[in-house]
Amino acid sequence: MIRQAKHDDTPAILGLWLESTIAAHPFISAAYWHESLPYVRDIYLPYAHSWVYDENGIQGFISVLEQQFIGALFVRPDSQHRGAGRALMQTAQRRYPTLSLEVYQQNTRAITFYQAMGFTLVESAWQPDTRHATWIMRWQADQKL
Repeated sequence: MIRQAKHDDTPAILGLWLESTIAAHPFISAAYWHESLPYVRDIYLPYAHSWVYDENGIQGFISVLEQQFIGALFVRPDSQHRGAGRALMQTAQRRYPTLSLEVYQQNTRAITFYQAMGFTLVESAWQPDTRHATWIMRWQADQKL
C-alpha cells in the first residue's frame, strides 16, 4: 500500500535510505553516505513530499522536491523487483506533470528503470563531493506511463 509519509516514518525511511543507497552505489564510499545522513534527515526530508510503500513495514519511498524533482526513490534491497519502485514512481507521475531526477551514470540498473518509466536523458553533470558523473533525466506527463 502506498501512503503519504508521516513524521513518525522518518527513522524507518532513513534506515532504508542508508541501506539502499550504499547497496545502489558501491562505487562511492559508504562513509560518504553515513556522513550525509544528518543532511537527509534535517534538511532534505522535511522539505520533500514523500510517499512510502508500506507492506509489513516500509519497503520503499519516493521523495519529490519543489513539485518536480525526484530527490529519492529507494526500495529495500530484499524487496526489489516486486513492483514497489514502479508503484511509487507512478504515484509521483500521477501528481506532477513534469519530473526530473539525477542519477549516477554508473548506476545502470536505475537508469534502465527510469527509462522504462518514460524518463529521457537530458544532460550530464558532475558531483564534486563524490567525484562521479551523473545524468539528469526528465519525464513529462504527455508521455506514456
